[in-house]
Amino acid sequence: DLLWSDPDKDVQGWGENDRGVSFTFGADVVSKFLNRHDLDLICRAHQVVEDGYEFFAKRQLVTLFSAPNYCGEFDNAGGMMSVDETLMCSFQILKPSEKKAKYQYGGMNAGRPVTPPRTAQPPKKR
Repeated sequence: DLLWSDPDKDVQGWGENDRGVSFTFGADVVSKFLNRHDLDLICRAHQVVEDGYEFFAKRQLVTLFSAPNYCGEFDNAGGMMSVDETLMCSFQILKPSEKKAKYQYGGMNAGRPVTPPRTAQPPKKR
């Protein structure tokens, strides 16, 4: 499966994928594929990696993931890869943004305080 299979440093050949879809593959599978097809590098996606890109199998495979803070659940960076006319690859990193509080008081200089969320308890009557 070309889209959902994931590299795994602890696997030789093919293995089960803990994401529940497709398979995992080892560095040996990468090397055989590159040799058979006379290629130098596999570039893939569809897997969150912390720094936006991640190499595998002695830099024969790179995983790119371009969405920083994926779904608001991960603190990952995004990555972009450029390939020049000599086939030299370079990477640009999209740093994750700082997480902001959902409701934040702006302080005395902000005019008036932020309206509390609807789930806030009303003040008790005296």
